[in-house]
Amino acid sequence: MSLVNYAPTHVKFASYTGKYPNLCRGVLILEIDGVPYGFGHDYSKYGSWKTDGNYDSFWTPGGGCGFNEDYSESYVSSAPWEIDVSSLPEKLRPFAAEIDMVFNDNVPHGCCGGCL
Repeated sequence: MSLVNYAPTHVKFASYTGKYPNLCRGVLILEIDGVPYGFGHDYSKYGSWKTDGNYDSFWTPGGGCGFNEDYSESYVSSAPWEIDVSSLPEKLRPFAAEIDMVFNDNVPHGCCGGCL
């Protein structure tokens, strides 16, 4: 979603723990207007971050993985992350476009194929 000559003004990437074989199930820390927010599947992995709330994930891989019809071969496709704006806390929804951009610019695009 990167736009030419556009830089996010409110959202800053801090960290993401997702990696193979569970790229999509990481813990994300974003700073929004200087306040850290934590998102993800395992709130115990926020480490030293003191966040303004612990929220569920709002992303799904744009790619996918699976098998051909006779299950003789597997495939993995990668594409930008998809952001579900309705899963964001209401107070953060005005920043959805920046969150999308920052997430996609800083986290390797899914799917990693770990589900296979």
